Amino acid sequence: MKQYLITGGAGFIGSHLAERLLSQPGVAVTCIDNFDDFYPVSQKRENLKGLLENPNFQFVEADISQQDYLLDALKGQSFEAIIHLAAKAGVRKSIESTRPYYESNVMGTLSLLEVARHLSIQKFIFASSSSVYGQNPNVPWKESDTNLLPISPYASSKISGEMLGRTYAHLHGIQFLALRFFTVYGSRQRPDLAIHKFAELILDAKPITLYGDGSTRRDYTHVSDIVTGIEQALAYEKPGFETFNLASGKPLTLRKLVASLEVALGREAIYEYREEQPGDVSQTYADLSKSQELLGYQPTVTMEEGLKEFVRWKTSLPHLTH
Repeated sequence: MKQYLITGGAGFIGSHLAERLLSQPGVAVTCIDNFDDFYPVSQKRENLKGLLENPNFQFVEADISQQDYLLDALKGQSFEAIIHLAAKAGVRKSIESTRPYYESNVMGTLSLLEVARHLSIQKFIFASSSSVYGQNPNVPWKESDTNLLPISPYASSKISGEMLGRTYAHLHGIQFLALRFFTVYGSRQRPDLAIHKFAELILDAKPITLYGDGSTRRDYTHVSDIVTGIEQALAYEKPGFETFNLASGKPLTLRKLVASLEVALGREAIYEYREEQPGDVSQTYADLSKSQELLGYQPTVTMEEGLKEFVRWKTSLPHLTH
């Protein structure tokens, strides 16, 4: 039985990953989550419902910084890998309150690397972020570009997590793969993220706020493609430290995103424009050549298909009456 440890397992990406892994024969999954109230805990509990019915699924409610507690709770178990998805999220929130982001995203990652060292877990997959590239004008962004220009504490906390991983790979022989996710969307998406937030406002016939002139662009990536990339990283065998972009490789402007969402919802949006927010980058755009060559990564979900999938989920939620 192959056993995997997922942090943030009750969240958006974590619950999708756990389901995918458990769909394979001979696989068991242990999830750690502390039910952080950044968004409604009820949504996270809903994400877990189907998983808790699976006999090969174990859930541990804990904070990732509780190193001693985790070592005790996981004692005697053998894990193929840690997939570390748990983090304090949100660029703007990190500007308002920085310390908690470093406590969770840096010290929490350090705690888990120590867990990996003590439990002899040789593979560590880290959910990094496109935000580490910051305002780098050289697009598409390549992992080989060392000119990282973070403009938010959240982004810098992710770079710090990567550097901790590089250190532990060197000192302790842990294979550390930092996967830089680019604007993930799909069913179960966090409610604070643009697509989810915009969908609710359009359905409620309320204005959506666009910061800037709507020309900013993002490399939106469907959650199923992200999960596939994580699976491919689990199969990657070369030791040491490595970074990989996981994205669609097809950035979309904010105006085009909203237009596509209007089509998927069958509703028109009401627009409200405001000045750009501090911490927001003007564009994200990934070069996928390294991920394609070394992982075999190839995104398959188009924006049209992905938004249809998201809208099916969103409009099926019991509290929606639209």
